[in-house]
Amino acid sequence: MPENLNLLRAFGGFFFIFWTAFNTTLVDVVGSEQQIPLSVVKLWASAFGGEIKSIAAKYSGSQLLQKKYKEYEKDVAIEEIDGLQLVKKLAKNMEEMFHKKSEAVRRLVEAAEDAYLKHEFDADLQYEYFNAVLINERDEEGNYLELGKEFILVPNDHFNNLPVNISLSDVQVPTNMYNKDPAIVNGVYWSESLNKVFVDNFDRDPSLIWQYFGSAKGFFRQYPGIKWEPDENGVIAFDCRNRKWYIQAATSPKDVVILVDVSGSMKGLRLTIAKQTVSSILDTLGDDDFFNIIAYNEELHYVEPCLNGTLVQADRANKEHFREHLDKLFAKGIGMLDIALNEAFNMLNEFNHTGQGSICSQAIMLITDGAVDTYDTIFAKYNWPDRKVRIFTYLIGREAAFADNLKWMACANKGFFTQISTLADVQENVMEYLHVLSRPKVIDQEHDVVWTEAYIDSTLADDQGLVLMTTVAMPVFSKQNETRSKGILLGVVGTDVPVKELLKTIPKYKLGIHGYAFAITNNGYILTHPELRPLYEEGKKRRKPNYSSVDLSEVEWEDRDDVLRNAMVNRKTGKFSMEVKKTVDKGKRVLVMTNDYYYTDIKGTPFSLGVALSRGHGKYFFRGNVTVEEGLHDLEHPDVSLADEWSYCNTDLHPEHRQMTQLEAIKRYLTGKEPLLQCDKELIQEVLFDAVVSAPIEAYWTSLALNKSENSDKGVEVAFLGTRTGLSRINLFVGPEQLTNQDFLTAEDKENIFNADHFPLWYRRAAEQIPGSFVYSIPFSTETANKSNVVTASTAIQLLDDRKSPVVAAVGIQMKLEFFQRKFWTASRQCASLDGRCAISCDDEAINCYLIDNNGFILVSEDYRQTGYFFGEVEGAVMNKLLTMGSFKRITLYDYQAMCRTNKESSDSAHSLLDPYNAFFAAVKWIMTELVLFLVEFNLCSWWHSDLTAKAQRLKQTLEPCDTEYPAFVSERTIKETMGNIACDDCFKSFVIQQIPSSNLFMVVVDNECFCDSVPPITMAPIEIRYNESLKCERLKSQKIRRRPESCHGFHPEENARECGGVSGLSAKPPLLLPLLLTIFSR
Repeated sequence: MPENLNLLRAFGGFFFIFWTAFNTTLVDVVGSEQQIPLSVVKLWASAFGGEIKSIAAKYSGSQLLQKKYKEYEKDVAIEEIDGLQLVKKLAKNMEEMFHKKSEAVRRLVEAAEDAYLKHEFDADLQYEYFNAVLINERDEEGNYLELGKEFILVPNDHFNNLPVNISLSDVQVPTNMYNKDPAIVNGVYWSESLNKVFVDNFDRDPSLIWQYFGSAKGFFRQYPGIKWEPDENGVIAFDCRNRKWYIQAATSPKDVVILVDVSGSMKGLRLTIAKQTVSSILDTLGDDDFFNIIAYNEELHYVEPCLNGTLVQADRANKEHFREHLDKLFAKGIGMLDIALNEAFNMLNEFNHTGQGSICSQAIMLITDGAVDTYDTIFAKYNWPDRKVRIFTYLIGREAAFADNLKWMACANKGFFTQISTLADVQENVMEYLHVLSRPKVIDQEHDVVWTEAYIDSTLADDQGLVLMTTVAMPVFSKQNETRSKGILLGVVGTDVPVKELLKTIPKYKLGIHGYAFAITNNGYILTHPELRPLYEEGKKRRKPNYSSVDLSEVEWEDRDDVLRNAMVNRKTGKFSMEVKKTVDKGKRVLVMTNDYYYTDIKGTPFSLGVALSRGHGKYFFRGNVTVEEGLHDLEHPDVSLADEWSYCNTDLHPEHRQMTQLEAIKRYLTGKEPLLQCDKELIQEVLFDAVVSAPIEAYWTSLALNKSENSDKGVEVAFLGTRTGLSRINLFVGPEQLTNQDFLTAEDKENIFNADHFPLWYRRAAEQIPGSFVYSIPFSTETANKSNVVTASTAIQLLDDRKSPVVAAVGIQMKLEFFQRKFWTASRQCASLDGRCAISCDDEAINCYLIDNNGFILVSEDYRQTGYFFGEVEGAVMNKLLTMGSFKRITLYDYQAMCRTNKESSDSAHSLLDPYNAFFAAVKWIMTELVLFLVEFNLCSWWHSDLTAKAQRLKQTLEPCDTEYPAFVSERTIKETMGNIACDDCFKSFVIQQIPSSNLFMVVVDNECFCDSVPPITMAPIEIRYNESLKCERLKSQKIRRRPESCHGFHPEENARECGGVSGLSAKPPLLLPLLLTIFSR
């Protein structure tokens, strides 16, 4: 019996092994039934690759062009670009250009100061000036309105065809100011003398655009004259004194502590006025200033608790952060001002000793409804006798009981006192402190030249919806000896410099295909950089809130230690190298390369200039030589065009040249018809060379187009070429109206044409392909669904067969997607069997066939809707396996200029009180309440005010600036083919990937009978980087290296500190107040 049992056990064990083996084999068989033969896929790929390259090479003329450049190989000189010499030369050119602008401003300063010196103030002066809002306006009877005389306006191409008057300036007065205030009328009268200088400056430098004078009284004189249109509420919110160029020119950098009384007596409208006062003070702070805000009652409450005991830079992001926290302030308790003053003085003193901050002016802004003491013991301890910290006091409310104490505090500490009774008074009263801080500069008579960071001028919107500007400005002072100690600031003059003027000085042809120039400010903010993206929501062209304070480290983010940024901020000259990951094609593709950066300072400005050159072909330049006669002949061909945004000749210097295209200018320059034209002789010589070498391709394309048997199905629509000099040739194989992609190679298609800061996308991508191979792609649609129906193919033309050879040109074609896909499906039906019967075909339902590019995007799929999608979204399991096997690699990218959707609590009034004009209308309501029934002020005021303060809380989805992380994918060049199996839930999924010869494409054939639903798709969706509270705090506290402005005028021994303010009542004049009241009650 035991023997039988052992036998049974042995048999059972054998049966178990057999059954396991059988099942294993069965599974393998099931899996292997869909094993895809590599040899067949290789045959398909080879057939398609040969066919599509033959078409691309034939219609592009790539071999002909390569041959033509080779014929000139012995006659050209190849040079390695000296990056340091190049950046120094560019900086010198920019320095000269900036100097011309600042000299124009200096002439305005001299004229303004002389005019004021000769003027005697006349309180009864009647003067009819051109009011920018009222000009050319008539009443119902057809008569011109007062201050609205006829003002001739003519469209001018230099000002983007805006109607302007280049003979006269006109004057804008803020809505909340009286047009005929004697101070304004007198200022407008004496500043009329600037008209002559405006015109003279424009004659001397026709590249100038807006010139202006911003008066300390509030009016704004602008040349050329233009009509201003109010918004839908009939309001023009612009006040020149709030602009950065005005504040930077008028004052020196400053450290400011704002103290806000939140004791119980500040409830209601007083707290609202206090918050608006704080907000208005923040408006006057710039990137060179530092601040903090402390609310006080019997305790201290830092508005941002994280910044306890320190100051933070007054950039836009920080100011907005504090504004959001202002809403959280509420009034209760008793005000203990002595504690707050002690804290403020200690903070300023300690911060000053850190070496951070402005190291110039210091001030404490006190916003309260009263002070029971003068606190002279505190001032004696911290501030006397030097009085280095100015005290500015703002008395909130109508009561004047505590005015004397607050005024004494201001006067005893070289500050200013003012009383703010209504919301309407806030802006004008806040401005007073700027005049006080400007006194030392005025007494010194130091006309410091200031330059702003880049900002958008919406007046001169171009085709892209934006014109980035920087402003050069200088202060205007009173030179009258009797007022010298008062330090009277008359205003600020300035002129705008479009950033594209800077780009015109940069020879793009010397920077190579991937090279670029960029400039930053003393704070490290970008003035110009090809990666700066100031707008969001394509088509709507909305400005990002923080577009003007994008740091260099946010675009050159691979430099984690800020080596490049800090060297440039410190105005050094040198070189730096690093591997970079540059995104192209709407951020969906990535090019990995090594850049050499060269940098130096631009003298006479706070800017530093950098140049990035990519290693390899990007470091080399070649010179060819042909005769002018040869070149001119070949420039006459109708298919030739030049990069509109490159500066071959300066057509801005003389008005008669402005209508010329660059091609016309070159022709007229070379034929001697325009001797006044200033042109880049070196660039023009290379243009002539490229024109001669590429000329035969025109005849080649024409012969193809005339051969009716060729391209009979009109699959190939366009052939094109571009050279390193910005010269382009285009040939259409179909009529213009038959083009599938009407925008291709037009100004609407910015990615695919030469522009000021980059080569065309098809050129850049071809340059990184193996010489002789083509790069194929589908243009990405701007919409969420890709609607592209064309394929672009391009290849690079090199002069030599090594890495040191410059890429001299790129050629390509654009064909219909349907034509391209048809070639693919035809190739995928081939097989090597003698009987013509194929064991497998892409027509089989058991497999799915795809054609993807080197970044993983689908060009061909059996499901046409998947065209343009990322392969990982469709076949997540296969893409994951390709990444694991190393066929593709994931590259992590960062976007520090992103906009993310976020749910925010919103209310109808959330920020309405921080708008000065909503605040003004609210103030008028409040005034009328007091006039109607003073005794029930609190209740009635609350009733009137409730529509502005009641918060109807609800969630609202908004776009906010954020940081994101997202992946890009790129194929590994060394892997030509591979196959694999993926273990799924109950089956094995097999696949084969095979490179298409001479291309950036891969054929992927995937088993369609095994589903891997458990493996999620791989997407390229960006993920917001969320910072915890601790990290947010660290980011707020961290201050990057910055360079302070070189001049500082904090104090002057001759300063008259007795001019320190007084109690003000309601200052609105009846002629202004009455229409405003009517406006309120008509709503």
